[in-house]
Amino acid sequence: MSAILSQMSLFDDDKKPDISGLRYLPDYIDKKTEDFLLQKIDGEPWLSDMKRRVQHYGYKYDYKARRITQDLQIGSIPDWLAGLCNMLYVNKIFAKIPDQVIINEYQAGQGITPHIDCVPCFGETIASISVYTPCVMEFTPIETGEKISQLLEPRSLVVLSGEARYKWQHAIPQRKTDIVNGQKIARGRRISLTFRTIILQ
Repeated sequence: MSAILSQMSLFDDDKKPDISGLRYLPDYIDKKTEDFLLQKIDGEPWLSDMKRRVQHYGYKYDYKARRITQDLQIGSIPDWLAGLCNMLYVNKIFAKIPDQVIINEYQAGQGITPHIDCVPCFGETIASISVYTPCVMEFTPIETGEKISQLLEPRSLVVLSGEARYKWQHAIPQRKTDIVNGQKIARGRRISLTFRTIILQ
């Protein structure tokens, strides 16, 4: 699997996403860190009140009301995630240390509908680390509806800011395989760690 992925870590040059504010950093974390995160994540309780399992840290996001308030704070970011939050700040991905993390588990065939992360709830940067298996994320501009795809590899980081944050929807199609450069990649269990800064309402 890793040998195949290394040959197609990005789309062909003429198909790379050209979206202002979108950054993709392969191998942002190493394999040792990925294994450590998987162990820690699987040792924590999951919430199953959505179609996929999730974990919230720092603050819990109210999906129905689409808001975050002070009473939704659920404690400090745990030490095993705080290092990554600080790393994202030191690497200048965020202007301040992220104070909210949501972990999503995607089984093969699961995805997420096109959306823009709540503008009044979260700051100007959204960043997500993928672990375990790859998948394709689709980006759609609000104005035209044209879809542009980006492969998210294990241990990679995708960053949304500027237009990518506010003018493009992002989604993961519900399917069990992805086609990248004409090659089929089977999906497996994938976990994403999404980092954000809170704007209290």
